[in-house]
Amino acid sequence: MADGSCRMYPPATFFPSDGVGVDKARKICAGCPVVDTCLEHALEHRIEHGVWGGCSERERRRILKRRRLAAEARHN
Repeated sequence: MADGSCRMYPPATFFPSDGVGVDKARKICAGCPVVDTCLEHALEHRIEHGVWGGCSERERRRILKRRRLAAEARHN
């Protein structure tokens, strides 16, 4: 996080209560040099709230589901 673009903004920016706030956070994340690392951290630690790595809670749940289904398909 020390290298993230988010360090320049208040934490509340990344914990929005509406879609407009999510879009604002995503725009900040879009130019971040550690966006992929941030997203992987949130996925690995199952962080449920906020925008991490440019993804909302719902988007992260979808990513985890896709990964789980892909892993299951490889094992079958």
